[in-house]
Amino acid sequence: QVQLVESGGGLVQAGGSLRLSCAASGRIFRINAMGWYRQAPGKQRELVATFTRADTTNYADSVKDRFTISRDNAKKMLYLQMNNLKPEDKANYFCNAGVETTWSDPGTIYWGQGTQVTVSS
Repeated sequence: QVQLVESGGGLVQAGGSLRLSCAASGRIFRINAMGWYRQAPGKQRELVATFTRADTTNYADSVKDRFTISRDNAKKMLYLQMNNLKPEDKANYFCNAGVETTWSDPGTIYWGQGTQVTVSS
């Protein structure tokens, strides 16, 4: 099986920064797309930032120029640097990855358990 474990969430004042990390482990042959999503109370889960299969990046308009997604393929790590945080960024942040467990595996989407980010005004 594959596990995704997020860390780095916490409480920060508006204008502050946090760096989220996501560690992938388990039976992994190849990781394709990876990304960060978030879900605020009473709202649907939404895309924050992702790496596509082509290794390009996509960002939600609300976080462009403030958040930066990066990855370390050798360590199977995904990161999200969040700067100039705003109260509306408060949410549970989830790591997502498309993982192939063998060369013939078309891939499965996995999710982490989430890490909470709270921004005080």
